[in-house]
Amino acid sequence: MHIYPHHGILSAHMAINVEVKKNNQESTANLIRRFTKRVQGSGVLPRLRKERYFSREKSPLVHRVRKLVKLGNKVKYDSMVKLGKIQENAKRRH
Repeated sequence: MHIYPHHGILSAHMAINVEVKKNNQESTANLIRRFTKRVQGSGVLPRLRKERYFSREKSPLVHRVRKLVKLGNKVKYDSMVKLGKIQENAKRRH
């Protein structure tokens, strides 16, 4: 999210812009108040807060590849224990 105070624009990921122009006799506090109301009305902040911690589900292919790597590492570990190259950790879970 970018805030451009000299332009009065708040832009998020998608092109949702909120623009407020200063009137002749308007105070800065009133300008900020109008800007805040426009931002609230546009729904930009609730959408960003909702998407903030969203993470996509991993695809079946990613799960499969990860499982195969894990199984490959287990096979290597077991073979090295069998050959006596490393000592089996007593606290290791299966």
